Amino acid sequence: MADPLHQFQIVPLTPAVEVNLPLVGAQTIAFTNSHLAMTVAFGMVVLFLTLVTAGAKVVPGRMQAAGEALFSLIDGLVDSIIGHDGRKLFPFVFTIFTFILAMNFLGLFLSFTATSQIAVTATFGVITILMVLAIGFMKHGLKFFSLFVPSGVPWAVLPFVVIIEFVSFLLRPVTLTLRLFGNMMGGHVALKVFAGFVVVAVGGAVGWLGVPVFLLSLGMTVGLTALEFLVAFLQAFVFAVLTTIYLNDVVNLGHGH
Repeated sequence: MADPLHQFQIVPLTPAVEVNLPLVGAQTIAFTNSHLAMTVAFGMVVLFLTLVTAGAKVVPGRMQAAGEALFSLIDGLVDSIIGHDGRKLFPFVFTIFTFILAMNFLGLFLSFTATSQIAVTATFGVITILMVLAIGFMKHGLKFFSLFVPSGVPWAVLPFVVIIEFVSFLLRPVTLTLRLFGNMMGGHVALKVFAGFVVVAVGGAVGWLGVPVFLLSLGMTVGLTALEFLVAFLQAFVFAVLTTIYLNDVVNLGHGH
């Protein structure tokens, strides 16, 4: 049976180039299968949105209806959580959602899923927290630090609460990173394992058990494939939801929505 983790290996597609970067030092740079997957996913998003918006009609076709459904989904999400100010942040959330969704779906058709790499999901997490910090300081200045000081907390326990709130704030991008990475990697490993059993059964390696093993493994493979499509969408949406909640904390700092 093929190694189920082999699909996550990053493979250079071009000759490696040694470069010296400031503060980092010597680094090896090459165009890899991860870069290819992300580039193709980006191209898919651009092409899809171009087809959706080009020649838009009052009565939308299937392509336009699908694009408007995604747009309305994220627009409603941002508006319901953040409120009126969320309109300004809609492009950011929508971009992250569509890009992650494209990479998740692309990984079901190719042998490499970019979002199964923790470096990729961590990058999205870092981008999100940098956006939160930028909005927090630009909108509230030093008042941003009041995010870590809940009202009504007794002075005796306030230092401990502040530490807990601060650690919780820093752990949110980690949660975003690990949730997406874990679900995509775990699902693909399970799918690869059951697909491997199908190959083993067809090859006759299990003898008279080949037929039941084949039928069970094939059924599980088909079922997991359908489930993975659902997970691919849900994980992109969950990332968008958590990102929006994260942004809401600083946009509506000091007052409820």
